[in-house]
Amino acid sequence: MEGSDQSRKSILDIRSLRQQVYEYLRGLNQEGKLVPGSFINLNEISQQLGISKTPLRDAIMQMECEGFVTILPRRGVLVNRLSLEEIQNILEIIGALESTVVRSVSDRLTTDHLDNMQQLNEDMRACIRENSSGTFDIQYYQLNIAFHNVFLDLSTNTALKHMLMIMKQRLYDFPRLNYIKEWERINCDEHDQFIQLLRDGKKDDAARLWRINHWGFECHEKWIREFYAQGERKIQHDLELLN
Repeated sequence: MEGSDQSRKSILDIRSLRQQVYEYLRGLNQEGKLVPGSFINLNEISQQLGISKTPLRDAIMQMECEGFVTILPRRGVLVNRLSLEEIQNILEIIGALESTVVRSVSDRLTTDHLDNMQQLNEDMRACIRENSSGTFDIQYYQLNIAFHNVFLDLSTNTALKHMLMIMKQRLYDFPRLNYIKEWERINCDEHDQFIQLLRDGKKDDAARLWRINHWGFECHEKWIREFYAQGERKIQHDLELLN
């Protein structure tokens, strides 16, 4: 019992209980322990964390507002799946928002910022070369996020940045099975083009590249369909195991 209490304390710390529960559930989602298309066992989670259902319901309501789950009356809490149409819509929104940020912060991007982005991109390429397994690479993922954050962090629009974070989490929480090297190389090539346009002072061209090419569904449709089709097969397999 004492060990169990200590384990729960390591999960639930000094932050608000609702926020802690939310982050715990999001962690389960990222780890693939909440299978899209399945229902969340609220009783089991409540017992695991040693909490009442009130903060759990509050956290679930936040997740529903952000699109991760759907609360179905008299049925339970369903972990949402991503349709191809939803993926296309999310990419379009992210592209529009990030390109807006590019235009608004371009005057504040220094040579140091651009050099930092270049180094992060080279580190991403190194990850691609060294990844022989073809599985999801957490280091590559973190470097990619860091690359985007170099210019996003210059924005003072906190609401916009929060929206971007949630939408990217919707995309990145999808089962992380595959690692399509050719697609990731194209991603790095676009990063290079983006950096060069910013070095040349062509912020409108950089923003256009970012919106139409980098986040454009049509430009990467082949890879997007392959990536998410593999994820869907993993989801179907996990659902069959649950049933």
